[in-house]
Amino acid sequence: MTRLYTFLVLLFSLSVTSQVVSERERALIVDEILEDRFNTLLPELMDRAVIDMWVLISREYNEDPVLKTMLPATWLNARRRTILVFYRDQDKNTIEKLAVARYNIGKSITSAWDKEKEPDQWKALVKIIEARNPKKIAINYSDYFGLADGVVRTDYNEFIEALSPSDASKIVSAEKLAIGWIETRTAKEMKYFEQLVDITHNIIKDAFSAKVITPGKTTTDDVVWYLRQRVTDMGLETWFHPTVDIQRSKEKLVSHIESFSNRPEGKVIQKGDLLHCDFGITYLRLNTDCQQHAYVLQDGETTAPQYLVDAFADGNRVQDFLTTNFKTGKTGNQILLKALKEGKEASYRPSIYTHPLGLYGHSAGPTIGMWDSQGGVVGTGDYPLYENTAYAIELNTTVTIPAWKKDIRIMLEEAGFWGENGFRYVSGRQEALILID
Repeated sequence: MTRLYTFLVLLFSLSVTSQVVSERERALIVDEILEDRFNTLLPELMDRAVIDMWVLISREYNEDPVLKTMLPATWLNARRRTILVFYRDQDKNTIEKLAVARYNIGKSITSAWDKEKEPDQWKALVKIIEARNPKKIAINYSDYFGLADGVVRTDYNEFIEALSPSDASKIVSAEKLAIGWIETRTAKEMKYFEQLVDITHNIIKDAFSAKVITPGKTTTDDVVWYLRQRVTDMGLETWFHPTVDIQRSKEKLVSHIESFSNRPEGKVIQKGDLLHCDFGITYLRLNTDCQQHAYVLQDGETTAPQYLVDAFADGNRVQDFLTTNFKTGKTGNQILLKALKEGKEASYRPSIYTHPLGLYGHSAGPTIGMWDSQGGVVGTGDYPLYENTAYAIELNTTVTIPAWKKDIRIMLEEAGFWGENGFRYVSGRQEALILID
C-alpha cells in the first residue's frame, strides 16, 4: 500500500508539472498573446474609449503598471525612459505602435526615434504627435484606479512642458482605456488561464492531503510553506504569501480579517478541523486567486458531518446569488447590493468582496464590494461590467453550527469569466469539502 501511495503521489505531481512549459516556450506564448492583443484588442478598446492617441511613459524600475504588461517576454523592465505611442486612425482602420526609444520593443512596437537626428527624446515625441494631429492625447492618470495611474509627476511635468499649448489642451485621462487593456481577456489567454486555474486547484488538493498533513503534528505554517515550495519547485511564482487557517468546535469564531492577517502562527492541525486556504499563483503573466476548504476526518468517519456539508452548500448558494446578478453594463455596486439583498432575503448572512482578476491578482475593473465596504465602493465600484473579463468570485457566509454551539464562516474564492454567453467558472468551482483521511 505504501509503495502504491508513493507512486500515485509521484504520478499526480508529474501530471501537474507537465502542464508547465519551459521558460523559452513561455516567452513564445507571452509574445504570441501580446501580438494578438495589440493587433486585435487594442484598436477595439481605443474605439470604445473614443481615444485616437495613447502615450505611456516609464523609466526603468519605476514602470507604469500598464506599460509593464506591454513589454515583450525578454524585457523584464523598461529601459532608461521608455515612451510608447499608439495612434488609431479609425477611418483607415489602422493602428501605429511606436516607441520613442532607440530600439524596437519586441516584434509589435517599432522604434521611432533616431537620437543622432534628434537628441532630445521629448522633442522626438512632440514631432510624432504633431505629424498625426490627434483629437485626444490620453495618458495614464486616475483618481480611483491605481493600475491606471501610472504616469509619475516628473514625466508628466516634462511632457506637458514639451507640448505646445494647443496639444497640451488635448490631454485626457486614459483611465477607461487602461482599465480595458488590463481587464479584457482574449480567447488565446483564456486557454492558458484555464490551465493555470487547474494547476492552482491541483496544488491545493495536494496540500490538503495525507501526503502533507498528519493530524497532531503538521502545523498551518507547514502547509503554507509547502504551498510556497511546491510552486517554486514547479518554476512558478506566488503573487502573495498563502494563508492556511483553522476553524474548530471549541474555539470562538474570529474576525474574518484574522483569517488572513492576524491568525496564530504554527497552529497544529487536529482531526475534526475545518481548514481554509487562500492561494494564488502567476504563470504566463496571468494570476489566480483561490480559497478552498478541507475537513480532517475523525476516527471512524468516511465523510464530513452533514452540518458542515450543508454549511458548505450555503457558501455555494451565496456564490450563485452573486454570479446570477452579473449583467453587462451593471456597475460593481449595483451587482453587489442586489446580490446581498437577495442573499439576506433568503436568510443567508453573506459578505461579498469580489475583484477583477487577470494580468494582476487584484486587477482593474469593477470592484464588487470590499470586506469592510459592504454598502458599495466609491469610484472602482461605479465602473461597469464588460464582456470578456475575469473575476475572483470572493465572498463568505456565516453559518450557525448547533453541534459546535457557535458560528463558522465559509470563505470561498474561485476564478470566473463573464462573456457573451454569460457567466462561467474558468475551471469549475469547489462544490464539496476536500477530505483529509
